[in-house]
Amino acid sequence: MYSEEELIKGCISEKRECQKLLYQKFAGKMLAVCFRYCKNRDEAEDILQEGFIKVFKNIGKFQNLGSFEGWIRRIMVNTALEEIRRKKNQLLTDDIDTIYVQPESDIRTEENINAKELVKLIQALPAGYQVVFNLSVIEGYTHKEIAGMLGINEGTSKSQLAKARTYLQRLINKNEQIKETEKS
Repeated sequence: MYSEEELIKGCISEKRECQKLLYQKFAGKMLAVCFRYCKNRDEAEDILQEGFIKVFKNIGKFQNLGSFEGWIRRIMVNTALEEIRRKKNQLLTDDIDTIYVQPESDIRTEENINAKELVKLIQALPAGYQVVFNLSVIEGYTHKEIAGMLGINEGTSKSQLAKARTYLQRLINKNEQIKETEKS
């Protein structure tokens, strides 16, 4: 079995076996990352493949200044964002003009919602909300970083996140109402 350093060196030398092992090691985690930025598995797999092409093409540029997995994750996120930009000219237009933004303290968190349901609800968010929500809440980027990545101002990032949270809370509430109705 190869160490991570040996895999990286092998991939730099374009050894197919090392590329295959590297792909196998990270594909599952990275597919989950890609899936957060699109609506279905086929799109996520396309982004994953495109991302790994970039990983293999640029692996010689990895400088060991952080985790290798983090470096790959960033490539996947950027690839997903490029795909979103390619598909939509106006990524962050307000999909809902009349949404009421609740103060965060009023937002309920349902304890009986499972991870798969939550992922589906996040994927149901309008595109702009979904991207900012994922970058902020899931990936941990600051609003300043998000603004730079998406070419928007910091205030727009904050606004999109607040609206995403409110919209997501509505989806969670609706989901819970459906569950309660099904129980009766």
